[in-house]
Amino acid sequence: MLNLSGKRALVTGIANNRSIAWGIAQQLAQGGAELGITYLPDEKGRFEKKVKELVEPLNPTLFLPCNVEDEAQVEETFAQVKENWGKLDILIHCLAFANKDDLVGDFSNLSRDGFQTALNISAYSLTRLAKAAKPLMTEGGSIVTLTYLGGVRVISNYNVMGIAKAALEMSVRYLAAELGPQNIRVNAISAGPIRTLASSAVGGILDMIHHVENIAPLRRTVTQTEVGNTAAFLCSDLASGITGQIIYVDAGYEIMGL
Repeated sequence: MLNLSGKRALVTGIANNRSIAWGIAQQLAQGGAELGITYLPDEKGRFEKKVKELVEPLNPTLFLPCNVEDEAQVEETFAQVKENWGKLDILIHCLAFANKDDLVGDFSNLSRDGFQTALNISAYSLTRLAKAAKPLMTEGGSIVTLTYLGGVRVISNYNVMGIAKAALEMSVRYLAAELGPQNIRVNAISAGPIRTLASSAVGGILDMIHHVENIAPLRRTVTQTEVGNTAAFLCSDLASGITGQIIYVDAGYEIMGL
């Protein structure tokens, strides 16, 4: 039986009730994990208010601002985790961003700044958060991130995010190799297309979803809950022998050819 009782999980990337991170947080809580939630701070506090109201039913014991582009804020987030919890068992990384203009048009027109922004937020942030989590995972742990098929295949209107996801997936493997001796497992879930705030920036997202529904072996796309269930499994002792893997939760679409 999946049991996360006694485990403390820090979840990043919840923006609203469509976020995959929200689906993951719900399933972790259902499994008995104690939650800490981070949010992206903004000047007017809109994200903080929205996320706080959303996660209130899950009774998180930590609710912290964390902009991964702000080194001081990252350090403060994990200082708060250490002060309040003493240890960390689970880290959920659901962070990705690229400028909308860098997702369309000729890939060769990608700007240097656009490349750096996408890689920094969508890929490097996993490594930075893992570095901060490492000394707190004194009893082992599980780190789970989100990727997408566009990291291994060309997907229209994905462009620089495909490069970022490829970097993210290799980061998973290198981190798994480094952290394995401490019994810290690192895995990624490659989810099928789901309508979220992030995916809305990808042109033709609805067409992508309908295409998956027509082609995938299960003849449908997947839900937040299904991705959340897989994340909960990867964070549990049931997955104690799994690390460095990209787990596809996409109704089987990844296996299909023509």
